[in-house]
Amino acid sequence: MIKRAIALGLATMALAGCDAMPGGETAPTLDIPEVEDGDISQATMVDITRELSSDEFEGRMPGTKGEELTVALLTERFEAAGLQPGNGDSWVQEVPLVEITGKNFAPLTITNGDTDLVYDFGDEWVGVTYREDERTQLANSELVFVGYGINAPERGWNDYEGVDVEGKTVVILVNDPDWETEGLDGTFNGKAMTYYGRWTYKYEEAARQGAAGALIVHDTDPASYGWNVVESSWSGPQAYPARGENPPPLTIMNGWVQKDVAREILSAAGQDLDELSAAAKTEDFEAVELGMTASTSFENDIRTFSSQNVIGILPGTEAPEEYVIHTAHWDHLGRCKPAPDGDDICNGAVDNATGTAALVALAEAHAKAGAARRSLVFLAVTAEESGLLGAYYYASNPVFPLDQTVGGINMDAFQVAGPAKDVTVVGPGKSELDAFMEAALEADGRTATPNPKPEAGYYYRSDHFAFAKQGVPMLYIDGGEDLVDGGRAAGAAVAADYTENRYHGPKDEFDENWDWSGVMSDLQLYYRIGRTLAMSTSWPNWNEGDEFKATRDEACASAEAGC
Repeated sequence: MIKRAIALGLATMALAGCDAMPGGETAPTLDIPEVEDGDISQATMVDITRELSSDEFEGRMPGTKGEELTVALLTERFEAAGLQPGNGDSWVQEVPLVEITGKNFAPLTITNGDTDLVYDFGDEWVGVTYREDERTQLANSELVFVGYGINAPERGWNDYEGVDVEGKTVVILVNDPDWETEGLDGTFNGKAMTYYGRWTYKYEEAARQGAAGALIVHDTDPASYGWNVVESSWSGPQAYPARGENPPPLTIMNGWVQKDVAREILSAAGQDLDELSAAAKTEDFEAVELGMTASTSFENDIRTFSSQNVIGILPGTEAPEEYVIHTAHWDHLGRCKPAPDGDDICNGAVDNATGTAALVALAEAHAKAGAARRSLVFLAVTAEESGLLGAYYYASNPVFPLDQTVGGINMDAFQVAGPAKDVTVVGPGKSELDAFMEAALEADGRTATPNPKPEAGYYYRSDHFAFAKQGVPMLYIDGGEDLVDGGRAAGAAVAADYTENRYHGPKDEFDENWDWSGVMSDLQLYYRIGRTLAMSTSWPNWNEGDEFKATRDEACASAEAGC
């Protein structure tokens, strides 16, 4: 095997963060072998995407017939590809979940003295509970506006300072305070969203503060999706991890309100949404008690069940206990709010039947090429749409030790609009995996474009994040923005059309007329990166200053084998 150093130019070295060590020492050269193209089957991609997104699979909701069909299909295709079962003798890892389906929703009623503001579920607000209670009731809970709802002592920021929200309902802005900044400099990384901007964090922090309820103000630009996505995602069955005997703090109800609803509520309290939003961007912001109360109630159907991650492995030859992982989520939303034509199945063809099919196609290609030096793992996780639950469960209960997991690639929603000159890198500059990606791009004659919407926080919205939080370096690469036919304008139009008309809706359906050429180019890139990592002897780390490096360093320091 011919090998080369990562002498790909100063730009690449700077991106990888490995050009120099403290004290002026030269960093170790990363071992990036050259590899041949993979023999990747387009027929596999087309056939599996078509089948997974058919109405027969009912939108692949965990715990349904759709899951049974999906797990059976993946098991069959992994085995046929030449993989071995990834969990001992089993192809699956059980993931204990709780499904809560709200029903009979009362309106959200905001009371100010003798005046009631009444809002209908679905069109104006949505809400769920994380508690396993047959009935949820939020009764006369005082409202407090807490800006972005962030408590980040390491950044000198606490929106809850000086206010007691115990038993109250907090009203929270989406994203984080500097999301409108043009560059990437700021308390919260400027335009790029941090984890503090994600709804998951905001609900967690509200619960830690003792709040009874939390309402996030939806705004399309900082959320990066429309109300239609909120409504479809937050209605119907909601899956959560089984929490055991000592669960973390939980609110009674978490929800969203339309921006115009929030504006009306604040106006009735004598406040202005725009003025409060501007104040919330400053370090000296103080929470505002609104002098109003919120009430609602709904019933819950509760079901406990186990879902399944599907795992296959191609064992390595020289270092079989070192692992390179590929992830994609097999689940989608099941049945959701009907389209105007009555279609109520969210088929999830792009999101993420394409990524799931890619696991099989890549497994086939690697098996055809023969076993690599390290083991290659192919992990199809469940319940991503419910909050990365399958990935979090695996990362907390790894089948293969995380300190022996070299790194990996996550695949979520392939672009099916033709070839692009580039790929979109979500979270560039985070780890030395960038050097492996740059080598693969150079070999394929393509370029990398940083995520054009860093404010959307995409790095925190797919399964790789569960591994990153545990210290495992992960790449997340999307389809390109610069289409061969039409350039960046065409790429932006394709992305906007999908987000507005298909994402998390019944019209994310398979189309026989899709152009798969761009998908196959992206798969060749993923194959090359995965194969290179599996043939390498290096252990790429996070770059200095990255929030996940300390976790990786601690794990590696105590590891007897692996990194």
